[in-house]
Amino acid sequence: MSNSSSITEFLFLAFADTQELQLLHFWLFLGIYLAALLGNGLIITAIACHHHLHTPMYFSLLLNLSILDLGTISTTVPKAMANSFWDTGAISYAGCAAQVFFFFFLISAEFSLLTVMSYDRYVAICQPLHYGTLLGSRACVHMAAAAWGSGFLHAVLHMANTFSTPLCQGNAVDHFFCEVPQILKLSCSDSDYLREAGLLILSCFLVFGCFVFIVLSYVQIFRAVLRIPSEQGWHKAFSTCLPHLAVVSLFISMGMFAYLKPPSMSPPSLDLVVAVLYSVLPPAVNPLIYSMRNQELKDSLWKLAQWMLFHKQ
Repeated sequence: MSNSSSITEFLFLAFADTQELQLLHFWLFLGIYLAALLGNGLIITAIACHHHLHTPMYFSLLLNLSILDLGTISTTVPKAMANSFWDTGAISYAGCAAQVFFFFFLISAEFSLLTVMSYDRYVAICQPLHYGTLLGSRACVHMAAAAWGSGFLHAVLHMANTFSTPLCQGNAVDHFFCEVPQILKLSCSDSDYLREAGLLILSCFLVFGCFVFIVLSYVQIFRAVLRIPSEQGWHKAFSTCLPHLAVVSLFISMGMFAYLKPPSMSPPSLDLVVAVLYSVLPPAVNPLIYSMRNQELKDSLWKLAQWMLFHKQ
């Protein structure tokens, strides 16, 4: 038996038993990672380079969302790719603690920002005359800063509580990154496990409350749009808002399943799939759903591409 003071590294679960399948997972993750880098990188560049996009919605919200998406996927996927490519599964104790901190920090801040963005869309569509008053530049900056700050406090709380828990069930983590429920399986006592589990349950209730707020915001948006006698307006609103809700619902449902289920309820293979759905997939598809469907942003990206093409010539 070992304890947390003697653990110097953790061992991740391998994606497959053979090197060929490990390399297949490497190429799959590499494709998703490059898609996330490209999509979010283009959005960050377009917003930064075009002054007409320096508005509260773009500069304070979409820019921050893209930065958070890049950070979230970069916290877990590069290490998983390296482990698959080199056929290893080790991560240092400090590296695991850093993964827990940055993952909680970035994903908590991102969900807070998604909540703010749903409120932004609600005010823009349902109360357009009050938009400048309710969501001016200063208000959006304050809300974005609050999202980052709440994510930081959330991360410090969970990292400190998780890694102050004595671990004596070995060092094998049945996952491809350091997820808190998987680390808690290694705890020595039920009381330490229940302390962090209680914090996770409280966090999930807060997240669910934000999710209810997001759903209610979009319900109000749908009701307002349906009053508009224009099928084109309906199509534009529904084609934009429904994908938003779909990704947020996937993010919340898979995340709550991963963090609230009993440790022995599901096999490790299912845990891996669930983790990919809530931690890897959203940062890759968010650029398409939240930004690439925006005509103003697409025009800016096209101008940026033309400038780069002609500049090289």
